[in-house]
Parts: sequence; structure tokens; C-alpha cells
Amino acid sequence: MMNRYSRACPRVTAAVCGVLVAVGVGLAQPATAQTPDVVFYTGQHQTGTATSVDLTSTECHNLATPAASARNYAAVDVDVYFNTDCRAGAPGADGDLSFALGSLHTADFPHPALSYRIRPSN
Repeated sequence: MMNRYSRACPRVTAAVCGVLVAVGVGLAQPATAQTPDVVFYTGQHQTGTATSVDLTSTECHNLATPAASARNYAAVDVDVYFNTDCRAGAPGADGDLSFALGSLHTADFPHPALSYRIRPSN
């Protein structure tokens, strides 16, 4: 014998199953692929004005605007300098200070970055 609850329950169960399947399919979608890039930012924590880098050039490049942070989503390492012309040292001084921004990393710099070089692949 069917009562009013047994008639409604299959419909409710089917509706709930449909919603759960739809949610599950939405969650199972692959993440959007990130384009490989290296980007310098004027602000800390990858904020402010962004400057993208040419990944094919291993020459020294001076930044038009000092960078406070960077993001490296490429399969390259980047040497970052606190003086122009990829000169190592603290700002305005000679020395051995520089910053190695590894592949697939983000960073906040201890001093404003003024130049960089993509490290050649071996």
C-alpha cells in the first residue's frame, strides 16, 4: 500500500540526487591552466602594477619601475638584483647580495628589485 510519503519520496530523492550530481560535476572540473610567466609587481604580496618578463631572453634587463615582489609560474629561475644592470650588492653598493627567484615560486623582496636575468637552462 502506498501512502502520500512513499509517492513523494522517490521524487524528492531523485531531485536531491540530481542536485548532488550537478554539484559533484561542477567540483570535478579541471583547474584552469596557468600560462607560464614571470611577473614583477610594484607592491608587496604580488599587488600593484604588474610587469611581465620575456622568458626567452637571458640578458640583463632593468625594470622600468622598482619591484617589491614577483611571481614565477615558469620552468625557469630568475636572478633578481637590487641595483641596475644586474650588479650584485645592497642598493647603491657593490657586494654579493642578489635574490634567486626559483621556478613556481612567489617572493617579496628585502629591497626594491631594479634588474633581473633569466637564468640560462643547462
